[in-house]
Amino acid sequence: MDTRTEVTPSVTEDAAPNGEAPPSRLVILGLLLGIILATLDGTIVGTALPSIAGDLGGLDRLSWVITAYLLTTAVSTPIWGKLGDLYGRKSSYLSSIMLFLAGSVLCGLAQDMGQLIAFRALQGIGAGGLFVGALSLIGTLLTPAEAGRSQALIGIMMPVALLGGPLLGGFLTDQLDWRWVFYVNIPVGAVALAIIGTRVRLPRRRVKARLDLAGVALLTTAVLALTLLGSWGGARYAWTSPQTIGIAAVAAGALAVFVRVELRAPEPVIPPRLFADRNFTVAQVLSFVTGAAMMAGASYLPHYMQFVQGTSSTVSGLLLIPLMLGMIGTQLAIGRRIADGGGYRVYPLAGGAVATVGALALLVLGVDTPVWVASAVTLVLGVGIGCLMQPSMLITMNSAEPRDMGAATGTQTLLRTVGGSLGVAVLGSVFASRLADSGAGTVGAELTPEALRRLPDGIQAAFRAGVVDGIQGIAVGTAALCAVAFAAAWVIREVPLRGRE
Repeated sequence: MDTRTEVTPSVTEDAAPNGEAPPSRLVILGLLLGIILATLDGTIVGTALPSIAGDLGGLDRLSWVITAYLLTTAVSTPIWGKLGDLYGRKSSYLSSIMLFLAGSVLCGLAQDMGQLIAFRALQGIGAGGLFVGALSLIGTLLTPAEAGRSQALIGIMMPVALLGGPLLGGFLTDQLDWRWVFYVNIPVGAVALAIIGTRVRLPRRRVKARLDLAGVALLTTAVLALTLLGSWGGARYAWTSPQTIGIAAVAAGALAVFVRVELRAPEPVIPPRLFADRNFTVAQVLSFVTGAAMMAGASYLPHYMQFVQGTSSTVSGLLLIPLMLGMIGTQLAIGRRIADGGGYRVYPLAGGAVATVGALALLVLGVDTPVWVASAVTLVLGVGIGCLMQPSMLITMNSAEPRDMGAATGTQTLLRTVGGSLGVAVLGSVFASRLADSGAGTVGAELTPEALRRLPDGIQAAFRAGVVDGIQGIAVGTAALCAVAFAAAWVIREVPLRGRE
């Protein structure tokens, strides 16, 4: 039975008018503000969780404050992209901002843990449209040849949020109240609404579309299963447990049926025609691998800094600044170079090689490694990830037709998100396995750095050695992922950027 629903002709934005001046810096700022909201809110809440649990109770459900947000963000991202393609990218982006802000207000007003989890899910639905909305509008307002610098700035948001979010969350919680972790979104979102609403002007065209309800349902099921697999696999349930195997089977089945449905749908959520372009397919592989490598490093290197080097949580974040600066500086340099007429194929090749070397360089981390060496060595991995991240966005936009810009950027964002989730889960199981094999796992999975310092010296030494062994396992796994990116990058063709032929 055909589950697609006919939609009456609607009005949507098309590409930016020919000959119109590029968007102003103010417009670019408005788009960046939306990305800041989406990326920052995924990390800012973590440091506020102890205060939230103390105020609202429900400690056994505390992890769902983050999980609910990540689940709904991942599920809604490609759907927002398709809605923008069908019904208007500007209106879709503004709607996602308003939904995100409504969820933020409700989270700040929550009176119990159940309410907070529900409102975080609502907030995540809005967040799914922020990143993809900004990217698709950039792709509409600028040609790929013009968008290099703007995409570099977009690529900077994620590492800044990964490291800066916990610091900002801790500051707001300590100086004001945990509710301000959510209220801080309101002024930023209001400015973004004002700028995009008044300064972005796009022509309109009428389209007759079909809403692919079957595709939406199957994609939602697959993404939910993959996200739960990434969150629970190796943590709540063993990888060989019936629960994990069942979730993996649901994900695989939903994806298989989803592909069949999309091949027949007039307006698929993720158009299969996108993957007919070799460059687009390779860019999605790079996005998946980049998400896995970046999230694994940002998630587990702080364990080494805190347990082995003996730093505080705040200092451990500061010690990862070289990793962040490597990503930021590289993306800025690449964006400027491409905007000035340079090619782009060389960067993912260099990025795959440098990231592989950077991951292997983490093998030098040991119990007696000087703290400045442990911090500085992360720079190489950051440079490599930056070389992979920037070109993958550019190639995605250059490979998609204007009508598919939202679906294309939504697909890339989805794959990077799922890659990060699965990368953290799989490499995290490697970390936990090596920690257990060393005998240090018997100390306790809930051991904190402060509690470790109160244990006998022999137990401390064994645990630190186990953490080092686990980090080295993650280094090898990350290097393998980056090697895959290096191999895939050789397939990229240097197709002229639109607007530069």
